[in-house]
Formats: sequence, C-alpha cells, structure tokens
Amino acid sequence: MILDKILEKTREDLEARKTKCPAQTLREKISRGAYAVKDVRVALKSTSARPYRIIAEVKKASPSKGVIREKFDPISIAADYDLGGADAVSVLTEPHFFQGDLNYLAQIRKNSSLPLLRKDFIVDEYQVLEALAYGADFVLLIAKALSADELKRLLGYANGLGLEALVETHDEEDVEKAIFAKANIIGVNHRNLETFSMDMSLCERLIALMPKDKIVVAESGIYEHSQLIELSKIGVDAFLVGEYFMRQENLQAAVKRLKEG
Repeated sequence: MILDKILEKTREDLEARKTKCPAQTLREKISRGAYAVKDVRVALKSTSARPYRIIAEVKKASPSKGVIREKFDPISIAADYDLGGADAVSVLTEPHFFQGDLNYLAQIRKNSSLPLLRKDFIVDEYQVLEALAYGADFVLLIAKALSADELKRLLGYANGLGLEALVETHDEEDVEKAIFAKANIIGVNHRNLETFSMDMSLCERLIALMPKDKIVVAESGIYEHSQLIELSKIGVDAFLVGEYFMRQENLQAAVKRLKEG
C-alpha cells in the first residue's frame, strides 16, 4: 500500500536528517529565529460572520496524479492565497511522493502572515521540532499512520512547543484515536490514503462521533462553493483545498470564488 511505502521512506530519511542536523541544532535555530506562533484555532473556527475558513495548499505533485502544477513558485502561490482571502496555508514538505521541501515552509514563513501547516507524514518528535524551526504554526498528524499512544505523544509534544495539530481521520477508529489524544482540530479526509478512492459522505458520518467543541476540517474533493454551504451545515469549520487550487491559473480569484460563490 502507498501509505506504507511513504511511511517506510519517511523513516529512512529521518535517520539521515537526524545525523546531518541533530535536534540540538534545530533548537539553536529556533532560538535564533524565533517567530510569533499564530493562534490556529482562532484562524480556523467558523463564525456567523465568516463561516467558511480555507486552508489553501501549496502542493506540486501527488502519488496518484503526478505533477499537478508545472509552474511552481511556493512564495508566489502563498502570496496569492493571502490576497485571495485564505485563512491558512498548508505546505507539503514530503519530497519523494509529493515533491515537497521543508525549505518551502521557511520561504513562505518569511513572506506570509497566515498560519502555516506543515503537511507531511509525521512519525517522530524530531519532525515536529523541524516544523517549528522552519516556520510552521501547526502540523498534520495522520491517525491512520500512528497508534493511539503515538498520536497522543506527538500531539502533546507539539502543544508543548506551542504548536497546534490537525489530526487527520478517515474512519471511526481514527476518530477514537483523535479524541483519546485530546485533539482540538480534527480533519476528515474524504480520500482513502491506501486506495485513493473518495467518499464525500464521510464528514456527516464521522462528525456525529466528535465532541461539539472540536474544530472540524474537511479535506480532499472540495472544489465548489455549494460544498462549503452543505458541509458547514453539519458542523465543518474549515476546508483544506489543494489539487483544485493548484489547477487554477488565477489563484486569488479561485480562493474568492470558492469562499464567496
């Protein structure tokens, strides 16, 4: 399965990165380049005045679609998202399957005031430390890739550093893990990470299992305003949108169109 392959490669890379740049070096980098971590929960919680919060993704490629955006300038993309009215920016940093890079995160941090998500396959505290060192405000934690105890440990570590976490779920077991780990922000990925099939009914099914105080993020398969309207009615606060935006020529207009209809 592709998820297993990604996780295996992630762990291989991790050992090399720890040797090349020890955790202490990252801590020194953090102390030298400290930035004010954004309040992600405020940015993503829907209100009557601003019901549709958008996490717009900087994403060059994916395992299922290959290269999505040939002309790929992370700084310019993030700037357009900001001008278009996005509420946060998700930055793919996984290099082998998504052609991401940690340096994209650092570059965007220097040029954007929006909260930044490090979107990667995080399995180790070291990666959370990297996220802070390179400018993230929150990290993606995929419940399917972690045991309940691992998820809780990584979430606690992120919170201890001042970072939030978007805990991604795809089924009932994942939601149980997220609740056990005391996640504040729970994502529902409509895409199965093993088969890439889509189930757009997942949010309605899984939100019913979540405590009412959670911020809920719908992920994958979002491309039109009517979806935002319907999903917000059942309790979705924010929408993570990647491939749809990456295929648009005018990113500013695409964000405005999705938010406003």
